[in-house]
Formats: sequence, structure tokens, C-alpha cells
Amino acid sequence: MNRATVDLSVVIPVYNEEARLPATLAAVRAHLGASPLSWELVVVDDGSADGTWRLVRAAARREPRIRTLRSPVNRGKGHAVRSGMLASRGRLVLLSDADLATPIEELDRLRAALGPGHGAAIGSRPRGRRHPLRELPARLGGALIRVLVVPGIADTQCGFKLFDGARGRAVFQDAVIDGWGFDVEILCLLAKAGWPVAEVPVEWSHRPGSKFRPLDYPRILAEIVRIRRSHGRPRPAATAPASLRAAA
Repeated sequence: MNRATVDLSVVIPVYNEEARLPATLAAVRAHLGASPLSWELVVVDDGSADGTWRLVRAAARREPRIRTLRSPVNRGKGHAVRSGMLASRGRLVLLSDADLATPIEELDRLRAALGPGHGAAIGSRPRGRRHPLRELPARLGGALIRVLVVPGIADTQCGFKLFDGARGRAVFQDAVIDGWGFDVEILCLLAKAGWPVAEVPVEWSHRPGSKFRPLDYPRILAEIVRIRRSHGRPRPAATAPASLRAAA
């Protein structure tokens, strides 16, 4: 079966997003609806305990281009994203967080940066915009990630990434991390495959209601160690702008 049946898939993992999901779906649909691209929106519910799944199903009934997946239990963001990516059918596949901390309009910037031969174009957030309790751990964690696993990329964790569809599905097929460290594993696998990653500065703003907690940092550290043991430390396959390389 030819999986590349639409120009663009947008994959959004959700967990207990009843409050803000309607606005997110409306914004994404409005932007995609104004585009000449054929598209699908793949919403993956990671075992929500609130009314998220009901909202997702209702939206899919109103819009046939919305596809839905659901895990019966909460298995982690990495698992949800992997499920959505492997189910996608787009020539391009955008991964976006449910809070739209990076506006959907930034998709155009990533598309422009995704050149021939690239595996992905990823958003990079401005420094100093995160909550103070998360800024320092994020910087330290980013430095550790660059040393151990993914050299040459300033921001591995921004929740706004555009993949070449075929290459994205190929690396997600080999991924195993179910938790927050999945971004690092995917970028590592892209580098091992020799598929460059363009890193693009994007608009980003802090949104309250993040599911990430300070106690998740030790879990990410354990996942980074697991990734290093499983995949090693590949050579850089990034094409980050000079300003981002200097900041790293």
C-alpha cells in the first residue's frame, strides 16, 4: 500500500487536554484549510482520564480528515508520538504539541528549511522564555544530550518538528523510547542514517498546564543513557544556523 496519500500529516499527541484541545484543533484546521496541500490530522490520545477522547471523536465525526488513535492506558508521550507517526500517510509529517506553544503558522518556516535529502526540520526555542524552574535544568540537560548522544543541535526538545514522511516513519519504526526522551532518540537515529536535520528558530511562548514535571528529569537522564548504549553517538547530521551553533 502506498502510504504517502496526502501532502501533509499533522500528528498531535494528547493527554488530559479537554480544556485547550478545542482551540488547538480549530487553529490547526483553519491553517490547513487555507493551504493548497492535501492533509490529515492524526490525534493520539495517550489514555486520557478526562473528556479528551470524547472531544477527539466528536471532532473526527465533523471532519473526516481528522484521524484518531487511542491507548487504553497512559504509556508516555514517546509512545503516543510513535503511534501517530507510524499511522501517518503524509509526504511530510509535522509533530506538534497540543498546547501550540509554537503556533501552527511556523510550519511554513520549517517547510522552507526542509531541503532535499533532509530527514527533518526542527523548531528551536528562544532562550530565557521557559519557566525559571525549567530553564537551568533544560540548559544542563541539553548540554549533556549534545555531549552524549546528539552533537550539533541546540534544542532537541521543542515540540514542533517537521519530518520527511518516509524517513520519519523509518526512524520511528526503530525507536523504543516511550517517555520524554523520544526526541533525542529520533534525532540520534536520523544522524545515524545520514539524514541531516535543519534547526530553525521559531516563535514560542510558555503555556501553563505542561505535563512535564521536575521529577521527570531523572527519567530523561536514564533514557539518554539507554539511547547512548543502544545507538552510540553518531556524527552530527545537523544544519543548524550559525547563530544556533554559537548558542549551543
